[in-house]
Amino acid sequence: MQKRSLTIAGHRTSLALEPEFWAGLEAMAAARDLPLAAVIRDIDEGRDEPNLSSAVRVAVLRWYQAGGS
Repeated sequence: MQKRSLTIAGHRTSLALEPEFWAGLEAMAAARDLPLAAVIRDIDEGRDEPNLSSAVRVAVLRWYQAGGS
């Protein structure tokens, strides 16, 4: 697990994910030409899961299932 601190929606938070999910998030951000924090903010705003880490993992999985672009 890798833990990173970031600011989303004006507040500081930390997120612990496996390195593979961080790599997936970085690929998503690059494909969307957005900063990593913006991608996480979008996931946070649209999530159904109560846990942000879980929502991020699901978003990365769905992104790859959709073709990763």
